[in-house]
Amino acid sequence: MPVEPDGPILVEGPVEIVLKDGTTARSDRFMVAVCTCRRSRTYPWCDTSHRRRERTARSPEDRNP
Repeated sequence: MPVEPDGPILVEGPVEIVLKDGTTARSDRFMVAVCTCRRSRTYPWCDTSHRRRERTARSPEDRNP
């Protein structure tokens, strides 16, 4: 499976990750999304923060009167 740039890496669980500070993060889930962009509030687990959220302006035809 290709890895998306700044996207998560999917790993079969359970998973243990040793962080830079020496602490260990654990997940017992059967599939784990590991964050690679470091924007996740639940790091090292992905919370989809890597996705860009763009607001698109609706055209006047799409607006209800």
